[in-house]
Amino acid sequence: MRLSTSSGWTWKSWRKSRRMLGWATGVWAGWQPASWTPWPHWGGIRYEYGIFNQKIRDGWQVEEADDWLRHGNPWEKARPEYMLPVHFYGRVEHSASGAKWIDTQVVLALPYDTPVPGYMNNTVNTMRLWSARAPNDFNLRDFNVGDYIQAVLDRNLAENISRVLYPNDNFFEGKELRLKQEYFVVAATLQDIIRRFKASKFGSTDSVRTVFDSFPDQVAIQLNDTHPAMAIPELMRIFVDIEKLPWDKAWDITKRTFAYTNHTVLPEALERWPVDLVEKLLPRHLQIIYEINQRHLDHIASLFPNDVGRLRRMSLIEEGDTKRINMAHLCIVGSHAVNGVAKIHSEIVKSQVFEDFAELEPEKFQNKTNGITPRRWLLLCNPGLAELIAEKIGEDYVRDLSQLTKLHKFVDDDLFIREVAKVKQENKVKFALYLEKEYKVKINPSSMFDVHVKRIHEYKRQLMNCLHIITMYNRIRRDPAKLFVPRTVIIGGKAAPGYHMAKMIIKLINAVAQVVNNDPVVGSKLKVIFLENYRVSLAEKVIPATDLSEQISTAGTEASGTGNMKFMLNGALTIGTMDGANVEMAEEAGEENLFIFGMRVEDVTELDRKGYNAQLYYDRLPELKQAVDQIKSGFFSPDDPNLFNDVVNMLFHHDRFKVFADYEAYVKCQEKVSELYLNSKAWTKMVIRNIAAAGKFSSDRTIKEYARDIWHVEPSDLKIPPPNEPRDAGQDKTPNGTAA
Repeated sequence: MRLSTSSGWTWKSWRKSRRMLGWATGVWAGWQPASWTPWPHWGGIRYEYGIFNQKIRDGWQVEEADDWLRHGNPWEKARPEYMLPVHFYGRVEHSASGAKWIDTQVVLALPYDTPVPGYMNNTVNTMRLWSARAPNDFNLRDFNVGDYIQAVLDRNLAENISRVLYPNDNFFEGKELRLKQEYFVVAATLQDIIRRFKASKFGSTDSVRTVFDSFPDQVAIQLNDTHPAMAIPELMRIFVDIEKLPWDKAWDITKRTFAYTNHTVLPEALERWPVDLVEKLLPRHLQIIYEINQRHLDHIASLFPNDVGRLRRMSLIEEGDTKRINMAHLCIVGSHAVNGVAKIHSEIVKSQVFEDFAELEPEKFQNKTNGITPRRWLLLCNPGLAELIAEKIGEDYVRDLSQLTKLHKFVDDDLFIREVAKVKQENKVKFALYLEKEYKVKINPSSMFDVHVKRIHEYKRQLMNCLHIITMYNRIRRDPAKLFVPRTVIIGGKAAPGYHMAKMIIKLINAVAQVVNNDPVVGSKLKVIFLENYRVSLAEKVIPATDLSEQISTAGTEASGTGNMKFMLNGALTIGTMDGANVEMAEEAGEENLFIFGMRVEDVTELDRKGYNAQLYYDRLPELKQAVDQIKSGFFSPDDPNLFNDVVNMLFHHDRFKVFADYEAYVKCQEKVSELYLNSKAWTKMVIRNIAAAGKFSSDRTIKEYARDIWHVEPSDLKIPPPNEPRDAGQDKTPNGTAA
């Protein structure tokens, strides 16, 4: 879950004060009680190299390092006084006094703090990121035997932990460095949390047991996917081995502290760490995980005697050629709440992915639909539309996006319709000039801007979009005089460096674009652009200019999506399947105000049951056959006719995401899109209905739901005055009356 860093929503005081931990893949908002020293409210790694810069060379993706810190970062402040040790490797010694993790290799975690201001609320929170540093005595043994050079070189082994971000977030690779990164961030952050807790008035008594009794009331840790799952055994290690709490007491506190957000149903993305790797790197944590699992399975066995299949399905340890730890199971067992990030996703999590766990503890499972911040994704990137909306309904919608429903009364206002269309056209002209400058392709700004920007992945089905482009191209070539609604198809996104098929998809799109854009018969009717290095700053340009937003994942595969929400808020219409947050967008706006097509989740399930046969669709649909044959024959790759054989072979024999099954419905739905686009007034009225229905998809609403339903905190009515204004007496008190 990716929540805005400027949510515009603050807590001055708490019914229960809470602390949240996210991992580097997501950003989490948090607040502090007025009587405490401000806490860092985001946790992550300070990567020296972020997600790679994508270059397109001869149609291929090439990755270049993103050395984003090469000129320094003026916003961050190093905090060496709070540097903390993180341990790896070693062995475990058991004695009458308990377990001891010894002979470890130490890496230091150096915190960097970045201020994160809220939106006009006189509040600045802190993002704390950790950088890995080798201790001065690292590999001192090598110094002692005279191998000075090797000892210095070995420091890199420690500091590599924060060197580079792994970009594969939809495919799990069990790399030792990745596990080191995951443990590094949770170990540092948990030490920081406990240090602050003990220094607070809540942790100042003499009785350890009394101190930690209140821990879940003051601390909330949200596990953002399974990446920070090692926080569960790490907190247990701290409580049991260091603080000497009894196991049952420690486990109760741990469960009440953690909650888990699931972000994917794709099995290849769920983390399953090899037991032997965990044993080597974190031997004490493996012992704790085994103990958690044994107690968990004993409980299951008591409820379901002799149900061996259930025990196997629910175990934290998966048997097989390689024993693995199922990190999602660890998160569920060790948390008091589990949520998906869209209504349909949360239902799939309960009914399919974690069915046994949901049957055991149905009250634990919730939904928290993702949201986006209107400050960045409307005010900042689309000021013309933001100002137009403010003129009609006032400026309060910026903090309360649900007020957009007031726009419904302007759906039939001819002046407002023209103004909305004018803003869109101005954004399109601006973006067309950008494309002409950057890509040397002249774009017709009156053409429909059909945009598909997101990570390149088979389940997001950029291939189906590509087949539609080829179909449109063939139709124009077949009858150049026939009316054709001009389109500019814009596709962008990065492929994970090791994802062969995603890279082939990028190459295919660029190869098709090369043919289409240079065919004089086609002219300005159809243009295809692949956006290089798609990123937030580029999204801020393309999203306000978009007419049609492509959200075409196979039903049941997209957890939520947030791009769909950004397009909706900026006046684009959606063509999409009933997947992820599309379902709720259709509920809010009315399904008739989106272009919905294709299989629903139950249809996909039924097709899986019967068996998907791509050949049947290929044989039955002439336009599909023609497009596939062109790819297969080398029409788009004359220098290497076999270039796309892997793509064609996948579509026929290994396509888990059933592109051919939805192709016909997709093409017919696109014909409806073109028909409506010819009627500018009707199109813009549908746009206004979508904008008016976008209020639900604010991150402010999402954060409030997490706070209310999972962290159990409520906002205060107290307002924080500007620094130059004096505080009222009541504003200097926390709810329990202590001085701020």
